[in-house]
Amino acid sequence: MDRIPAISARRPLLATPTRRHLLALGGAALAAPTLMVPAARSELVIDLRRGTFQPMPIAIADFAGESGSVVSGIIANNLKRCGYFLPIEKARHPEKNPPFDAAPQFDAWRAAGVQALVTGRVSRDGGRLRAEFRLWDVLAGQQIDGQQYFTDPNNSRRVGHIISDAVFSKVTGFGGFFDTRVVFVDESGPKENRRKRLAIMDQDGANVRYLTAGEVSVVTPRYSPVAQEVTYMAQRTGEQPRVHVLNIETGQRQVVGNFPDMTSSPRFSPNGARIALSLQQGGNANLYLIDIGSRTTTRLTSTPAIDTSPSFSPDGTQIVFESDRGGSQQLYLMGAGGGEGQRISFGQGSYSQPTWSPRGDLIAFTRQGGGAFSIGVMKPDGSGERILTEGFHNEAPNWAPNGQYIMFFRDPGGQSGGKLYMVDVTGRVEVPVPTPNFASDPTWSPLLTAAR
Repeated sequence: MDRIPAISARRPLLATPTRRHLLALGGAALAAPTLMVPAARSELVIDLRRGTFQPMPIAIADFAGESGSVVSGIIANNLKRCGYFLPIEKARHPEKNPPFDAAPQFDAWRAAGVQALVTGRVSRDGGRLRAEFRLWDVLAGQQIDGQQYFTDPNNSRRVGHIISDAVFSKVTGFGGFFDTRVVFVDESGPKENRRKRLAIMDQDGANVRYLTAGEVSVVTPRYSPVAQEVTYMAQRTGEQPRVHVLNIETGQRQVVGNFPDMTSSPRFSPNGARIALSLQQGGNANLYLIDIGSRTTTRLTSTPAIDTSPSFSPDGTQIVFESDRGGSQQLYLMGAGGGEGQRISFGQGSYSQPTWSPRGDLIAFTRQGGGAFSIGVMKPDGSGERILTEGFHNEAPNWAPNGQYIMFFRDPGGQSGGKLYMVDVTGRVEVPVPTPNFASDPTWSPLLTAAR
């Protein structure tokens, strides 16, 4: 059982306190202001649309109270890893413990080079944990966001992720991605006989847990866009590979389809009700669509080629896939009901593993050529191709739920193994994602608050 603990937001902390005018929190007035001075318009924003930016200097003050240091530490780590913020060292904080119910010393924070400041506190509210935060625009001298959350006392890490998402969204304009989990293939043992287990962790590498015991070899997991379910391909020794669906919360597993031949590359539809997959028959492979509830099967392609790696558009009307029908692996686009498909990749080398952004604006892919594997993106019509990162062996791009970051794995070769990395769509941010062993085939969950 892996139920997601509930976190509720009681009410936003909207008013902007000054040192003379304190706030009312949770309905209990701490002081009644007689006059509120209108705040200046906030300019606290990182414009990522042009792909050129400087990380924003931000300070994460130590949160007061129980588990406060845990929550503020998680926020600082998240914002640093995403590459869009530059958390200021605590030694440079002009206020070591700024009061939560009063405005900070803006002049002092400006002098320290800080543009944004996060303050907060964590306390007990009966049997619940209550966490509160404020986001300050230091240059404008005003609060621009604030919220309070209630949850189980053991759930402080998720509160830190949710506050990180709130700060990220307010400043960048994009949805958050910190309150998520990642399923991946954990690989251990010698190169010639790797033990491959399905594992799950928080997006920052914490709370690793194994979903399979290693009795079967697993590859290509993919998260449902709407639920805590994952589909993947598993194979026992001497048997054909089969596509499985695992409910992470209940542990229930089921085999999808009853095909006599090998099935692979499963991908959920946007509503999570269907799975597109590739079925190998003889020397070729075609795409099929399976309704999980009724088990109705629809054939989508019918060619003598190898069609595989289908990925739905977010609106469910189109599918991008890879095929060697033209002599090399390339990307093709077709309607969700099937058809011939239109080629969209025309660069140097071969293209594979397409995956559609949750925002619908880009398709990520792996490109192989010139002795290197690259992770890139292009628009759905094939235009605007950009390579984000390249190396000896990069594979398996998968999108964060906000469509701003891609996780993939990189294998340096030799007796070593794969490691996970995260790159943003500008290509300027690339950071490793910690795992306990070698790792491959990452797949990102939807926001946990949206997948209950």
